[in-house]
Amino acid sequence: MRYLTRAILALFFGALGAGAGAQSLTDLNEQMFRDMQEVRGVTGAEIRRIRQIFSGSSYIGQGNPGPTRHPLTPQEAAQRLGGSVSAVQNSYRNAQWERICGGRYRAPLYDPATQSPSDATVCVDMFEYPNVPMVYPVVWVRANEAHALCAAEGGRIGDAHEWEGAAAGALLPPDYRFDLGSQQAMRSWHNNHYANTRNQYSIGQWRSGVCATGSFKNASCNGGSFSGCGSNTYPAGSFPQCHSPLGAYDIDGNAAEHMNLPLNESQMASRGSTTLGVTEMKGSWFIWDTVRAHEHWARWRAPFWHGTRVLASNSHRNYHLGFRCFHDVN
Repeated sequence: MRYLTRAILALFFGALGAGAGAQSLTDLNEQMFRDMQEVRGVTGAEIRRIRQIFSGSSYIGQGNPGPTRHPLTPQEAAQRLGGSVSAVQNSYRNAQWERICGGRYRAPLYDPATQSPSDATVCVDMFEYPNVPMVYPVVWVRANEAHALCAAEGGRIGDAHEWEGAAAGALLPPDYRFDLGSQQAMRSWHNNHYANTRNQYSIGQWRSGVCATGSFKNASCNGGSFSGCGSNTYPAGSFPQCHSPLGAYDIDGNAAEHMNLPLNESQMASRGSTTLGVTEMKGSWFIWDTVRAHEHWARWRAPFWHGTRVLASNSHRNYHLGFRCFHDVN
């Protein structure tokens, strides 16, 4: 029955998208898989594992094509940057980082005060998943699905301190006060500890229009429904100035991003945990510049929004929530 329901939903939303002059969600996902192989070099075996994860959901993709209204097409975004889609994609490649990180469109994470890129023990995807410039980010994905999709390529979900280090431009040692005993107490200590960095974003001081923050919420988006809410994201890398000092793009703006918040040492993804902690979510066009819904800065840690364990089957998903993967350096 579950699979029949998925099939009916897929047909319904595919028809809805087709009626709006768009391709179906399935067609768009297949095009994305081709982009991942051709541009990023994802293997056929990895794509088969990824396709299997996508097949378990009627939602995962670049947004429901019915209500989604992307502000720019990939071609328009590339034209604004002065080239073709393929030329812009090539411009984002970094041979040194590829050697360090073992794959395209990954940036090494380290502390520039004491280290160089070659000292990195972990790399971050430069862009939100599927980590291909000029391709829209994946949304409507649960945290456990994000974890599985990263693992399908030998990567993993990032710990909160890694995401924050990628945003702030310096990967610092883990700073979790596990002894405080709750997410709320840990969050309060963390945000007070980094209060002097409150105005630090991936781009330094906030400047309107530098990142992918100019999107909008559909008038039909009441309550966050799949049928009414478009993802309305920009192609990854549409804003070349929107990057952290370590080379993480769109970490402010575009989609929000899942990460792992460990509540004890045994839940740290960065130390090989397979049990993981609870969900942490940050970023998104939804915040700046059109809807200033809450506070946000590079090392800010969020309230326990829609909180569950990362691996829970009912972890949160929505129209502007995606993720990016992290990769341990061998």
